[in-house]
Amino acid sequence: MNWSEILGFKQKCLHNRVPLDAEIYYCPDCGELIENQWFITRCDCCNTKETATIRNGEIVPLENFCRNCGNKGYKIERISKIDCININYAVLVRVVIKNEIDEYTQSWIEAMQTSIGTQKLLR
Repeated sequence: MNWSEILGFKQKCLHNRVPLDAEIYYCPDCGELIENQWFITRCDCCNTKETATIRNGEIVPLENFCRNCGNKGYKIERISKIDCININYAVLVRVVIKNEIDEYTQSWIEAMQTSIGTQKLLR
C-alpha cells in the first residue's frame, strides 16, 4: 500500500499503453474506450507546417512565429491518419469516448398458466 492509496488520492490514467496506430482502442489499464486524435498546426499566412505542442491543454505551435514568413497566426488541422511525413509535426490527443445509452428497448412476456400452474416456454 502506498501513500496515494492511504490518503485517498486517485491517479488519472494517461492511457500510455494504447497503441499509436489504432484509431479507437480500449485502454488495457483502465478499460475505457480511447480515440487517438492527431493534430498539426499550420501558419495562417503561408500554410507552412509547424511543430505542434500542448500548452495548458491547448494545441499551439512550438515556436511563437512562423520561420518562413514571420506571422504569429496559426490554425489547427486534424489529421485522420498519421504518416511518416507528419509524425514530426503532429501532436497526439487521447480522448475518452463516453458510451451513453439514450434509448431502452424492453419486451414483456405475458404469463400463461397451464393446468400445473407453471408458465409455458415460448417456442
